[in-house]
Amino acid sequence: MSIERTILLTGFEPFGGETINPSQEIVRALDGEHIEGHRVIGAILPVVFAPTLALLESLLHAHHPALAVGLGQAGGRSGLAIERVAINLIDARIADNEGVQPLDEPIAAGATGAYFSTLPVKAMAARLSALGIPASVSLSAGSFVCNQAFFVLAHLIADRHAGTGGGFIHVPWLPEQAIRNADQPSMTLETMVEGVRAALACAILTPHDVRTAGGEIH
Repeated sequence: MSIERTILLTGFEPFGGETINPSQEIVRALDGEHIEGHRVIGAILPVVFAPTLALLESLLHAHHPALAVGLGQAGGRSGLAIERVAINLIDARIADNEGVQPLDEPIAAGATGAYFSTLPVKAMAARLSALGIPASVSLSAGSFVCNQAFFVLAHLIADRHAGTGGGFIHVPWLPEQAIRNADQPSMTLETMVEGVRAALACAILTPHDVRTAGGEIH
């Protein structure tokens, strides 16, 4: 009996006064789809600091994915930002959805200061750019719940799930959000879904990242 190969794809519920979160909508669109022989398993995380570890640990244990990729909203960015580094820091600029706002706290006391994505981030960004989808490699995932999820995911993979590739992608606002936020950059849901699908396919098919300059700050 063969074991089904899977991709765990997580997104977040709305936060910060928004009524929609593009990361949630992308996960809903791709949940159950097959990409390069792997079935996408979608999960929506709350924008709350406390349960992140337990939720991600449970998802990894249940599905043993080949890839585990988190998505999150980053209003103000103009393209898909493929994150390279997760830092062991919570410094919340706003409260989470339960009203908690930690400042200058470690995500995991005693753990390493940072983890790098194990995805081929430069190859993924190049693939999206070749498709005409704005994308870049980002060197900062911030210090809110998105970064926490990325760090926890990387920590769990390093500690208990060595065969899983893991990383995080920030996505822009949807057009209807950008209109309410001083005409900030945006991207249609259809383009974001296409971009994440292509990024996941690239991650599956690319065992080693490309060597190209990528030292910009985003």
